[in-house]
Amino acid sequence: MLNLDKSDFRLLLLVGALLVLAPFILNPFPEGSNLAQFNAGYPDLMQRLVIFGIFAIGFNILFGLTGYLSFGHAAFLGVGSYAAIWMMKLLTMNVIPAIVVSIIVAGVFAALVGFISLRRSGIYFSILTLAFAQMSYSLAYSVLTPITGGETGLQPKINDPRILDAPLLDGATPTAGLFGMDMRTSWQLSVGDWLFTFNFGYYFAAVVMLIAFYVSMRIFRSPFGMMLRAVKTNQNRLNYTGVNTRPYTLTAFIISGMYAGLAGGLLVAMDTQVGADRMFWTASGEVVLMTILGGAGTLIGPVLGAGFIKYMENVVSKINETVLHQWFYWLPDGLEDFVVSIVYPFVGKGWHLTLGLMFMAVVIFLPGGLMEGLRRLTQGRKKKADEKTSGAVATPAE
Repeated sequence: MLNLDKSDFRLLLLVGALLVLAPFILNPFPEGSNLAQFNAGYPDLMQRLVIFGIFAIGFNILFGLTGYLSFGHAAFLGVGSYAAIWMMKLLTMNVIPAIVVSIIVAGVFAALVGFISLRRSGIYFSILTLAFAQMSYSLAYSVLTPITGGETGLQPKINDPRILDAPLLDGATPTAGLFGMDMRTSWQLSVGDWLFTFNFGYYFAAVVMLIAFYVSMRIFRSPFGMMLRAVKTNQNRLNYTGVNTRPYTLTAFIISGMYAGLAGGLLVAMDTQVGADRMFWTASGEVVLMTILGGAGTLIGPVLGAGFIKYMENVVSKINETVLHQWFYWLPDGLEDFVVSIVYPFVGKGWHLTLGLMFMAVVIFLPGGLMEGLRRLTQGRKKKADEKTSGAVATPAE
């Protein structure tokens, strides 16, 4: 079905189910409890989990399949965001034109960057992409201020032309929407002590992510994807056989850049404030961490990595000393203070330390990322089940 084999189709259904049920899955603890700190089922975070999942999926098409490590992918995220915000200022607040234009503009920019950067490979390619990204950030922050808004950024204003929209009333605020449906619209469901929020913007982004995930699956299973894997395995051997790998790697680079542009456009659809910080090198490094942490070259691994990092950034970073004292109040006073002083450097503002340690552990013990850990766990259980089955088979009497 959908030109996918059974295992891939089941994976697509699983991803779809997780996206639909995310408000329930990410809110496991009742409101008001001490553990409610770990709930992540609020619209802003769910939207970011999905959008950065798209970003990581696109990056994985380049890095996971070809082995080309880009340190400048945030440039396409930023370019897509600027293209989207200008569509909302000049054309309409409807998110569809903004997202389409963000994909196209990011793809064109990726073609230019890739055409130059792919003349080199290895660390030289990575440094070239990083240079392009930092150059784009610097231009957006200073020289191109009339287009990018500089350090203050851009946002829709009431006096923007918007030739396809009706004039706004005085005092009204331009908001992104889909054919009249506001992206910020939310519904809440109260079940006992639990409160679940369903946001229209999240589900729109979730549908886009499911489509993006399906397209990546088709790319992975296609002859084009097989060629990209061959490039990663031994590009020199392909060159010696007379195969020109440049068109394949450039196409992968452009597709990956278009995914980043799509993520940038969706970020604007959810939050219509755009700044140059989206193009900074740390944003490029973040998507690298997401992909490696989840499992480069796997289908769902980068999505898991993106969700894990964004969860830590938005939830673990909010755990302060007050919360820790609430958790360990049952300890004697001196011991409570000691435990809090030990734990606090790893949460709150120190969440990067925890992420760094976990990333080191994954790289050392699970080179294939979180997906390798799940694979080992599944194989271990299967092996135990097979041993029990074989042991239960009666041996014939002699």
